[in-house]
Amino acid sequence: MAVQKQPTISPLDIVVLLRIAMSNEQELSQNLLAGELQLSQSEISKSLKRSRYAGLLIGNYQVMKQPLMDFIQYGIKYAFPQQPGAVVRGVPTAHSMSPLSDEIQSSENYVWPYARGTMRGQAITPLYPGAVKAALMNDRLHVQLSLIDAIRVGRTRERQLAIQILRKQLLNEEYTDQSTGYYTGS
Repeated sequence: MAVQKQPTISPLDIVVLLRIAMSNEQELSQNLLAGELQLSQSEISKSLKRSRYAGLLIGNYQVMKQPLMDFIQYGIKYAFPQQPGAVVRGVPTAHSMSPLSDEIQSSENYVWPYARGTMRGQAITPLYPGAVKAALMNDRLHVQLSLIDAIRVGRTRERQLAIQILRKQLLNEEYTDQSTGYYTGS
């Protein structure tokens, strides 16, 4: 008797979920998601199935935002770790991209490798190969993926700021402790 393989969440599932979560109730389709995210319809279909199995999605397009945020905050850097690589030309990410670049001054830039990129910096592998092109077509997605990269590769302050911003974007939370500026929980 063959043992059925358990579905496992994939890095591209996080991108699909973020894109759905930022849809503001507009009509979505697998076709639209596939085009915007540089994925095939079958990849979108498999992603939605894995996300439903993991409890991060209900029905076709209702993202469970708190569990998604919990996974991003506490698990993403362990599930999809990343270390900065060689210096290359690319597209800014992590603390090298606004809004974090407005708050954090660093002599080190992080980029997704891309021949037509505008910045040189240490290479960060994106969550999936089409992420760079998808981010270049959608500024809001670019910001969110950059914040996720800050959680994956950043220092404590960068991670905390990225989590704060993502919590506000995903959960519409007021999140700051006036004395520290960091998320304190509810």
